Amino acid sequence: MSLVEARDVFRVHSTPDGGVAALQGLTLAVEAGEICVVLGPSGSGKSTLLRVLAGFERPSAGTVTVAGLDLVGLPESRLARYRAESLGFVEQHYWRALEGELTAEELVAVPLGLAGVEERERTARSRELLERVGLLDRASALPAELSGGEQQRVALCAALAGRPRLLLADEPTGELDAPTAAVVFDALRELVRGEGTTAIVVSHDRRSTEIADRVVNIRDGRVSEERSGRSTAVVVGTGGWLRVPEETLLQAGIADRALVELQDGVVQLRPANGPAPRVEPPAPRADGRAGVLVEGRGLVRRYGHETALEQVDVAFRPGRLAVVTGPSGSGKTTLLTLLAGLDLPDDGEVFVGGVAVSALGRAERADLRREQIAWIGQSAGLSGFLGARENVELALALRGIGQAEAAERARAALAAVGLAEHADRPVDRLSAGQRGRVALARALAARASVLVADEPTARVDAATTLALGRLLAALAHEQGTTVICATHDQLLIDLADDEVELGTSLRVEGAPTPRPEALRS
Repeated sequence: MSLVEARDVFRVHSTPDGGVAALQGLTLAVEAGEICVVLGPSGSGKSTLLRVLAGFERPSAGTVTVAGLDLVGLPESRLARYRAESLGFVEQHYWRALEGELTAEELVAVPLGLAGVEERERTARSRELLERVGLLDRASALPAELSGGEQQRVALCAALAGRPRLLLADEPTGELDAPTAAVVFDALRELVRGEGTTAIVVSHDRRSTEIADRVVNIRDGRVSEERSGRSTAVVVGTGGWLRVPEETLLQAGIADRALVELQDGVVQLRPANGPAPRVEPPAPRADGRAGVLVEGRGLVRRYGHETALEQVDVAFRPGRLAVVTGPSGSGKTTLLTLLAGLDLPDDGEVFVGGVAVSALGRAERADLRREQIAWIGQSAGLSGFLGARENVELALALRGIGQAEAAERARAALAAVGLAEHADRPVDRLSAGQRGRVALARALAARASVLVADEPTARVDAATTLALGRLLAALAHEQGTTVICATHDQLLIDLADDEVELGTSLRVEGAPTPRPEALRS
């Protein structure tokens, strides 16, 4: 019997412009003891599904049962009891659940304390879980003393401390590098299997499928594809509707029309109007100015007693897409903030187009950024009550761009990142991945000679990563922009011209390493 059953579930969010459907007739069943990984593009309804299963949101229509409980009809007090007794929940931003003044051992024990478990049992259970994920020696450490991967493993232990029947994990490795993500996935599998728990894991990370009994793809608020073992099935809806994976269409060059042919019992798809048109970056600067050389010489940056960078020498050339890689905590974000003039090194110098950044005053550095540098941080930094288009236009207005030109640039940039149809939606109604694409559109619309991006493809699916990566490459190759991205994403790394790899030594010398041409084809 299924532990989780969702049938014909709709979830419609009200907006000033009308309803927006996050789930559109989704049907899904998950067996007891199963690890089900849910994939899908940003905005497809993955996080909404988890919130409905957790009882944080009520479905607008349909039925949802977990362990025999009808979540649709439960009163709020009973839903709270369900969450306390039967559910473990790990949010996207796991660090928000880790109180900074508590140790790892205390954090894992908090849910047990709230359930009235006596102290000795709480301590024993906490230490048992920490030992199983290799963190017993960190039991007395505070969250600030733990790495991102260690914090995530502590959050997993806390979610499973009360032996819930169902674990819901929303992007558990979204902010982690590949090696650390692998450790977290291994810990998740070990804990779930050991506890006999059922788990539904939402992710953009294809490596999550390695721990799955079954993989479910969601598009447009409904299940489009399921995979178990080596067998993959596309879900055929009422009336013969089916969704072909976007990656498959992208690789086949199919845009908005396809020819469907039946030959010897095999259905074939091919482009109806020739290959799909290539996504074009927004038009270049009116003055035709190309990118500039960005250099860091002998860069040192310390935060208190912690050293983030030590004697780093790098140079990024115009017309090339460069990626900065390395494990979490290796200094990628620190390096990018120095290169963008958002921070100053303790020693060494950053040069942008031959100008020494630290020699400039605060106002002059702001002028430099406004005129030459577009920045995309890990946090989108958008105004939630404004629409996507309004956010882009506002940023352009601050750069001195006139209203008519700003409107045209915003339209082109949002279209380039695949958000034309969402241009007027308030940003706080967009998914995390969509908000990231609005931030990228804002940077593209600036038409700066240097674009610096920190994890620009985080929390988006593989097909969107490929499209955005090719857009960034085109921006570099066709417009001469100097494009620098910090990333953990192998798809983006494979598209890059050059790579700077930061490591635990904190030292980097010389120019970026050119990427093999074959990887970018």
